[in-house]
Amino acid sequence: MQAFVPTFDAESTVFMTDAACKSQTSLFFPPPGERPEAREVREAKARALCGSCRVLTDCREYARNQREYGFWGGESEEERAAAGFRVDMPVGRVARYPRGNGKPVAPRGEQIA
Repeated sequence: MQAFVPTFDAESTVFMTDAACKSQTSLFFPPPGERPEAREVREAKARALCGSCRVLTDCREYARNQREYGFWGGESEEERAAAGFRVDMPVGRVARYPRGNGKPVAPRGEQIA
C-alpha cells in the first residue's frame, strides 16, 4: 500500500482569505488533553461559525482532499472519515502510540507487582 501524498498548490488555498474563521485557530484544533465535553462545546462553536461562512464548501473539499486534521468546513475528523475521507492517523491514536512513531507498538507483557 502506497502512502498518501497530498497535492498542494497555492490556488487550492485561495478560499482561506475569505473564511469566516480567519485567526480563530483555537476553535478548530483541540488543545492537548481536551476532554470530550469541552470538545463538544468547542466544535459546536466552530460548526456555528462554519454555518455562516461563504467558503464552507471549498473548505470542506480542501480538508477532505488534503486529509487535514482538526475541524474544517463544518466537519470533524470523524465526520470526514465517516464520509470516506480518512486522515492517515487520527490525533488520538498517535498520542496512544508515542514510542511507535505513529505506529502501534507491541503490548506490554504481564507485569507482576
